[in-house]
Amino acid sequence: MQDVKKVFVIGLDSAPPELLFDKLLDKLPNIKKLLENSIYGPMRSCIPAITIPAWMVMATGKTPGELGLYGFRHRKKGTYNDIWIAHSLMVKEKAVWDYLGEVGKKSILVGVPPSYPPKPIKGHLLSCFITPDASVNYTYPKSLKNEIENLVGEYIFDVVFRKDNRDEVKELLWEMTEKRFEVIRYLIQEKEWDYFQFVEIGLDRVHHAFWKYFDENHHLHEPGNKYKDVIPDYYKLLDKEIGKTLKLLDLDETAVAIVSDHGIKAMKGAFAINQWLIDEELLKIKNPEILESGKQLRFEDLDVDWSKTIAWAWGGYYARIFLNVEGREPNGIIKPEDYNKVREEIAEMVKGIRGPNREKWDTKVFYPEDIYPETKGDKPDMMVYLDNLSWRSAGTLGYDSPYLLENDTGPDDAVHSEYGVFSLYVPGMEESREITSTIYDFAPTILKLFGIEKPLRGRSIL
Repeated sequence: MQDVKKVFVIGLDSAPPELLFDKLLDKLPNIKKLLENSIYGPMRSCIPAITIPAWMVMATGKTPGELGLYGFRHRKKGTYNDIWIAHSLMVKEKAVWDYLGEVGKKSILVGVPPSYPPKPIKGHLLSCFITPDASVNYTYPKSLKNEIENLVGEYIFDVVFRKDNRDEVKELLWEMTEKRFEVIRYLIQEKEWDYFQFVEIGLDRVHHAFWKYFDENHHLHEPGNKYKDVIPDYYKLLDKEIGKTLKLLDLDETAVAIVSDHGIKAMKGAFAINQWLIDEELLKIKNPEILESGKQLRFEDLDVDWSKTIAWAWGGYYARIFLNVEGREPNGIIKPEDYNKVREEIAEMVKGIRGPNREKWDTKVFYPEDIYPETKGDKPDMMVYLDNLSWRSAGTLGYDSPYLLENDTGPDDAVHSEYGVFSLYVPGMEESREITSTIYDFAPTILKLFGIEKPLRGRSIL
């Protein structure tokens, strides 16, 4: 490790080991060559296995509970459905680049979630996919924005992927990724850096938008469809861009990591969790006739009878279930002394949910205080992986059945899986070694490359 002077981190949002390290590897010559001299393997994500908070868990070595980030949106304390959206200013813990800045090392960050609004670092920063658009300031320092726009024109942070026009989604994905890599190569050459990390969100978007066309086992797969090669072609695009980028690095002094925040797999369907809570008489509404309207309803459309409601939920890749607790919620009815008993009863009911054909599900229920050493912010009372994330949680309702063949908020074919990827090339490494790591091992490993040790949750793989 004495040869390591720089560390370059390639972040591929939602890259699964089954594709990157196995099924598609022979089509990816640049990544394959890198792996021949790397430590690599599946990397277990955090709970929840969601983009926000996972990238910041990776960077800080802290749990979602310690960060107070349980997903994109969070409930405001003392309210039922008043929310705030995750952003960079809510991250109070030090990240890898903060520790490096303390010893004089310079960093460049591109697209690491959540990094909007841009916060000062010792180095340069472009914010991530939660940036509203290119009209706002999205760089640190501010002057960097002009350099970026002189280079590629309007910078693209993300694409709308839940839409029916898949040709348009594909075209924008390619444009976004090509621009991102052009910017990355510019920064490599024009700025001083010791640590460089970027995250390409396009891989996550291509998975969600095109998975049913690619996966022959997906329940909505159409054999011979015209989009069947979009996902492999996007991986080839990434490999080509990564290959051009690696040529700019001195691999005799630069360590190179490839990481993802979580994996991806086929979505079997969505489960209308609030509809189920009503059926189980845990969620009471004053306007039950609205359920007979035949229309898709949002939770906000319900006239909830909070004086009789025990629980309600949010949709997403995992379900968040909240209990209506006396003294905590405005009209809470569960007495604090009954909280554990009631939560345990509901958890058992949730774990007993079966699939549409009465098949047994592998549903997991997590209590935040059991899996985190600290729970900042407004934690959900239960975090639920329906059939181990194979079924998405639909927060909407008003359906003939709680089992939906498709996502309720727009086309989406894939769900997250628990294992992402981790690989690390270190100068001088002459062979590969396969390992299984956790997302908490990333920060200690990167810091060790710079000779820094901190009391973090994970451990260095070196």
